[in-house]
Amino acid sequence: MKFRIIAVGRIKAGPEQALYEHYAARVKPAIVLKEVEEKRPLSSAELKAREAELLLAALDESKGKRAVVVLDERGKTLGSRDFAARLQRFEDEGAGEIAFLIGGADGHGEAVLARADLKLSLGAMTWPHMMVRAMLAEQLYRAQAILAGHPYHRD
Repeated sequence: MKFRIIAVGRIKAGPEQALYEHYAARVKPAIVLKEVEEKRPLSSAELKAREAELLLAALDESKGKRAVVVLDERGKTLGSRDFAARLQRFEDEGAGEIAFLIGGADGHGEAVLARADLKLSLGAMTWPHMMVRAMLAEQLYRAQAILAGHPYHRD
């Protein structure tokens, strides 16, 4: 199962990047991370729309069937086993890759939400976007461990 994370903003050297890299290195094949950024000063609505354009352009839909998971505070919350099962279902349905879209501080534009095959929430709390990358990488590693019957995940 291939994973791609497409995120608004650039991660900088520091503990968030180190934690992301720690878990991303365990995922096989390697997670592809694509970062997009809009630097112009735009209104919140304009920025959300522009970031949506950048995120969707980075999907490169010409590369075959992929599932798109949008991280959104209003999304569905899943336990680790249910998350792993959902990823497996995407693969069983023919997705060659699962792309995870992480928006900017103002959230996702409507175009991104409309493209989602799954809207996923990491819980009711608000998390820094750079931490979300690390948390997601850990859950992708955990999902692979669950699906492989590896003891990393314990109930």
